[in-house]
Amino acid sequence: MQRTAVVIGSGFGGLALAIRLQTAGIQTTLVEARDKPGGRAYVYEVDGFKFDAGPTVVTDPSCVEELFALSGRKLSDYVELIPVTPFYRLMWEDGPVFDYSNDDAQLLAQIGAMNPKDVDGYRRFMAYSEGVFTEGYEKLGHEAFLDFRSMIEAAPNLMKYQAWRSVYSVVASYIENPQLREAFSFHTLLVGGNPFKTSSIYALIHALEKKWGVWFPRGGTHALVRGMLKLFEDLGGTVHIGRKVARIEAAAGHVLGVTLADGTELKADSVASNGDVVHSYQELLGHHPRGRKMAKSMTRRSFSPSLFVIYFGLKGFRADIPQHSILFGPRYRELLDDIYSGGALADDFSLYLHHSTATDRAMAPEGHSGFYVLSPVPHLGKAPLDWNQVAPRYADRILGYLEKRLIPGLSADLVHKSWFSPENFRTELNAHLGSAFSLEPVLWQSAYFRTHNRDSVLKNLYFVGAGTHPGAGIPGVVGSAKATAKLMLEDLGAGDPAQWPSNGGPRLEAVAGQA
Repeated sequence: MQRTAVVIGSGFGGLALAIRLQTAGIQTTLVEARDKPGGRAYVYEVDGFKFDAGPTVVTDPSCVEELFALSGRKLSDYVELIPVTPFYRLMWEDGPVFDYSNDDAQLLAQIGAMNPKDVDGYRRFMAYSEGVFTEGYEKLGHEAFLDFRSMIEAAPNLMKYQAWRSVYSVVASYIENPQLREAFSFHTLLVGGNPFKTSSIYALIHALEKKWGVWFPRGGTHALVRGMLKLFEDLGGTVHIGRKVARIEAAAGHVLGVTLADGTELKADSVASNGDVVHSYQELLGHHPRGRKMAKSMTRRSFSPSLFVIYFGLKGFRADIPQHSILFGPRYRELLDDIYSGGALADDFSLYLHHSTATDRAMAPEGHSGFYVLSPVPHLGKAPLDWNQVAPRYADRILGYLEKRLIPGLSADLVHKSWFSPENFRTELNAHLGSAFSLEPVLWQSAYFRTHNRDSVLKNLYFVGAGTHPGAGIPGVVGSAKATAKLMLEDLGAGDPAQWPSNGGPRLEAVAGQA
């Protein structure tokens, strides 16, 4: 009898998990509440513009390529990935422009121009990053930590890299120049972590980018989402888009399936949630003692900040603005304290600017440019602002700042403007407190201390995505899918890839016959 599974949510983690299960012969149903797949990787299509809603930096294409290779397919047959250079352009109000790229000669020349002694310091930091990349990502990034012993066994290697220290403190031990310290520590912000608090293990992001580069899918990040969804359907998976899960049905020590908002019941041998972890326990399992207990525990945890994102389109093509820009404000540590400690919205900001048409002109109407700019802000638990009132003024401040500092004529050329606030994260994505990245990635909320990939009481309930190990970001959530799939397949008796049905072969022949 064929085993079945339901995956709730079609973000990158949910898609990757559903693909792995379906490839292994588990008849899998993917359920998505919104009208398009992708979760945070949604897309807005308006007035000829395509605005990717969320992640725009693809740093480890191999983790996605692996999903296609499981069934003998190629990612390149579904999606075209375009290399991005520079990776990021970093700009300070009182400093130089720094193009952060994979060109070592250019990178070292820029470092040397800012501080000659930091050239050797950077080389030593790179060696550190490569070491922690091997231990923290390649060895542990795809393994579930279900018991404390597994954490203890991993601890010696992680402690060798002083995992108790922050990313910033480690960078500062190698780099003297204050702006270069910011350049090599800001990456944790891309996964919701404060570089002054996030474990030094996350310094691995630098080595990860250097190893695989930075990429952008032709058609935007959502083109990668659509490619993964098509793969899942080609494998025989079932998809329900625009259908909300109302409950995870559970008895004593196991789950039975899910009930949709329209009353439809989907029975399954296993259920995995790619939704917000608090929402999953509090709302979907709130009728069960386990759900109430875990929700109470989870709400005491520390959550990452939120984001305020503005999507805007301009007349004219801005050839001088690269794909990814980081605009540092006048403060760094102090601004991060304001964002993570909260209480109020800071008067200044540091911004990430994404210029999609720098790489793919088809992301906007001919003769136009498409952008989004995001500002990290406190989540609703730290600063319970009325964003209906705050958002219009805050958007004007940010766009005015961009016009003054980087994009002359922005206001005159503006043809589209919309935004997504912490309140939207809460209402549209069910994100607890409007957090954009789920649990804050600090050491005491990592690995075993993060939401487990399999619930310890409801034995066939699983989690995937930013709230589980290893954490946020596309490589992180795709890695969580690998860890969760391994558990599910073992529990369902399909853990050996050699036993998978022709490894996707029969379906490959069917697709080839239709080509």
